[in-house]
Amino acid sequence: MSILSKPAKAFQRLSPLLKGLTIIGAGVLGLVLLMVFRPRPEAQEPPRRVPLVVTAPADVRSGNLTIRGNGSVRPKSQIVLSSQVAGRVEWVSPAFASGGRFEEGDLLLRIEDADYVNRVDAASAAVAQRQVEVLQWEEEQALAREEYQRLLAREGMDAPDSASLSSLIFREPQLRAAQASLKSAEAQLADARLALGRTRIIAPFDGIVRSKSVDVGQYVAPGQNLGSLYDTDEVEIVVPLTDTEAALVEGLWDAGAGDEATRIPASVVASFGGREYEWPAYVDRAEGALNQETRTVDVVVRVPDPFLSDEGGRRPPLLLGTYASVDIQGASREAYVVLPRMAFRDAESVYVVEQDTLLIVRPAAILQEIGGEVFVSADIAGGEPVVVSPMDIVTDSMTVQVANGGER
Repeated sequence: MSILSKPAKAFQRLSPLLKGLTIIGAGVLGLVLLMVFRPRPEAQEPPRRVPLVVTAPADVRSGNLTIRGNGSVRPKSQIVLSSQVAGRVEWVSPAFASGGRFEEGDLLLRIEDADYVNRVDAASAAVAQRQVEVLQWEEEQALAREEYQRLLAREGMDAPDSASLSSLIFREPQLRAAQASLKSAEAQLADARLALGRTRIIAPFDGIVRSKSVDVGQYVAPGQNLGSLYDTDEVEIVVPLTDTEAALVEGLWDAGAGDEATRIPASVVASFGGREYEWPAYVDRAEGALNQETRTVDVVVRVPDPFLSDEGGRRPPLLLGTYASVDIQGASREAYVVLPRMAFRDAESVYVVEQDTLLIVRPAAILQEIGGEVFVSADIAGGEPVVVSPMDIVTDSMTVQVANGGER
């Protein structure tokens, strides 16, 4: 009998339960031995991941900054035309219609003037009558003086000391009353002539009719609205600026309304028919208080001759209500950097790539933002690659890989 047959016979005598437990125990023991004595692989350091970034060259400029804003075109001057006298409208100018153009001094409409002509005639007659009365009392005064002088010479009397007595003798109260009546009549004549002149409604400036509310045959009363007009000499655009942007406009608070010496250059761009057109403009003034709704500084920009075409005759008029873009000349800077908006990080820094792989964090202060670009003050040379792609984790002097040779 071999040595291995004894354990086998002993295993055969075990109950089925013990046989199963024996087999499981042997399997577990073998697995443990394999885990303990298995060969262990060599420990290796994982490869380091270098962030991939996209860069754009820094655009360094010098000179005046440009502050950009937007606003709607409105008239510089707009009036409601009204009548100063009552009467029936007997004639209306063809130019007095919505959109009609006129020049200063043009006759816009005429009110029937027969009643006012009669008043002038009556006032003229009253003046003539009062003039005759004044002449009569002047003659009476001259005769009274002659008679008085003859009386004194004949009787050898001295002239009385009483001034009031002399005044009565020489008809002075009557003459003064006649002269006052003449002045009153002349004033009534002037009023009649003024009312007659007001039957002709004259254009006060060069402009365009915005609305019309009267026509031939209509009776109008004093103060009645006849229509509205606006001046075409200049138009205005109110541009809201933040306090940071307003601080960049040099001389803004010295600009006085209508003062040519304090004008700040600007330009206006508006679209018409799918094309953009430009008009020269200037900053006329800044409002004296912050806008209560937007908390911005409202800057008033004026555009001279907005309805005149350019030399080629292609530019359309700058119509009221047009939404336009306005560029205002700002303060002059020796150097500032223009970057894509994505390059400005956390409102205080930009990431510059040095030596092709080294990311350097540089502080920057924003001057303004126009569209998708930011104008910043930073120590950056022209053409230096600035990171414009998003980055989750950044440390100064970290290693990066620049995509596509460095430029976006």
